[in-house]
Amino acid sequence: MAQNTRGVQSVYRIEPDFVGAQLDSVFSDVRIDTTKIGMLAETDIVEAVAERLQRYQVQNVVLDTVMLAKSGDPLLSASAVETLRKKLLPQVALITPNLPEAAALLDAPHAQNEREMKEQGNALLAMGCGAVLMKGGHLDDEESPDWLFTRDGELRFTAPRVHTKNTHGTGARSLPRWRRCVHGTTAGRYGTRGQNMALGRAGKSRYSGSGSRYWPVHHFHAWW
Repeated sequence: MAQNTRGVQSVYRIEPDFVGAQLDSVFSDVRIDTTKIGMLAETDIVEAVAERLQRYQVQNVVLDTVMLAKSGDPLLSASAVETLRKKLLPQVALITPNLPEAAALLDAPHAQNEREMKEQGNALLAMGCGAVLMKGGHLDDEESPDWLFTRDGELRFTAPRVHTKNTHGTGARSLPRWRRCVHGTTAGRYGTRGQNMALGRAGKSRYSGSGSRYWPVHHFHAWW
């Protein structure tokens, strides 16, 4: 993908057979404790990934539902959404949608408040995934709430909203102190290695300046 702080300029299509071959190489060779899935782009790639997860009985899968870039450019084709719903969601332990992504997955309006956010989170859970971490950065409140939905119940996390343009890679307009790539990647790091998902989500909040538009999140703020 050719992308900068202004938007997505081009996406290069990887052949699904090659994606499948990459997964075969890894899954047939080493033990995989946790898998994090990011951008999938097209229907046949979604199908290739879903087939390999089933073939190798992959556990602890985190699906970062990458569907839109910060600039609004689509990163998942419309035809791939239904395939993702039917073939991939039932195989994953956790999905981490923001509000526009949740709306797209449900073919529903964008949630405007926490009540609607909770309704959509539970609707996504009913699609068969193990848990849903709904990210509320697109709400307009002073706090930026996240909701974790599991078969055992719901849990709310929140922090003061940080109003900044430096949100590239975060999955939200204005953020607390975590979000998208940070969110999805560290969900795998913290949330599927013998810790429950609530502890994993708390770990991300502890974890989490260049270009001319949406700058990237500053991972090293604690040092400089």
